[in-house]
Amino acid sequence: MTTASSRTTATTSQRKNSSMCQHQPTCPSADSADREAAHLVAHHPEQGWSLLCNGVLCFEDTGELLPDGKIIAPHRPLETGHVVTAA
Repeated sequence: MTTASSRTTATTSQRKNSSMCQHQPTCPSADSADREAAHLVAHHPEQGWSLLCNGVLCFEDTGELLPDGKIIAPHRPLETGHVVTAA
């Protein structure tokens, strides 16, 4: 018995711009080193993530998910020996 799927998927060679930035001057792109300086679009601290206007998802553990699916590992400081406290 052969069955045909009624579901079709359209593909396109053009990729939509995932940037939601309408700021002037524009915020850093998701590919730039200072991507975390972009404006917040959505902030959900109870879930541990924030969405920036350049399409980057920032997580509370300092990890990131870029719009192209690339994962940036958490980059929080590991050593606490350099913490200065007030006397």
